[in-house]
Amino acid sequence: MFTDSHCHLNFPELAQDLPAIRAKMDEARVTRALCISCTMEEFPDVHALAMRYDNFWCSVGVHPDTEGLTEPSVQDLVERAALPRVVAIGETGLDYYGMEDRKGGRTIADLEWQRERFRTHIRAAQQVRKPLVIHTRSASDDTLRLLREEGETGGADAAGGVFHCFTESMEVARAALDLGFYISFSGIITFKKAQDLRDVAAFVPEDRLLIETDSPYLAPVPFRGKTNIPAYVPHVAAQIAEVRGISVEAVAEATNRNFDRLFSGVLS
Repeated sequence: MFTDSHCHLNFPELAQDLPAIRAKMDEARVTRALCISCTMEEFPDVHALAMRYDNFWCSVGVHPDTEGLTEPSVQDLVERAALPRVVAIGETGLDYYGMEDRKGGRTIADLEWQRERFRTHIRAAQQVRKPLVIHTRSASDDTLRLLREEGETGGADAAGGVFHCFTESMEVARAALDLGFYISFSGIITFKKAQDLRDVAAFVPEDRLLIETDSPYLAPVPFRGKTNIPAYVPHVAAQIAEVRGISVEAVAEATNRNFDRLFSGVLS
């Protein structure tokens, strides 16, 4: 019934307990999941999950905040995107959060390597015609600018994709939608201080909505602070249903359709 469009089941805190996690998915009627790659080094493990289980798929990409590991070329991404059950490029994008604390006092100008990496992912996605899974944090202006500069404006040559774990403003949501992107909401939407985000969830057109957990992070209320798992994605759907004034079943049906449409008709 539900699809978790973004999770990290290869991370140690989840991989070691995968049979139990899958059992909980069944109990919660979470029938599908997209396993997301964050580094080239971990891609083989992520891909193995998609190959082992017929209700898992995966992406290939390098998270914008990753340093000191393999830097992919367009060809590196293209080759892996051609493998079975790889349906997306990412997660990719930009992350400027905590410049002084997390990035040693560097400036935004010093993060040109992030912007070049993002361009590489966009070009690979356009070449293989598979959608982008975009992470943007404290960097929405540059994220949107680079998408536009690389031709991601909804045309025939655009890859399109999804702004995952959306936490930005209504203005950014409008801009992403104008570029043809989907918007995915995580457990953050259930947090007490997330009213602005709930307003965005009420605004996004039904045919552009996705839901996710971003497991093992960001568990929704009433599990906040605990390790997140795909079985919790119905709580995200329930919050969206509440703010939109529709049933949880309607949210599940819409987000399943959208998942199929975005990721090239993945079978239910």
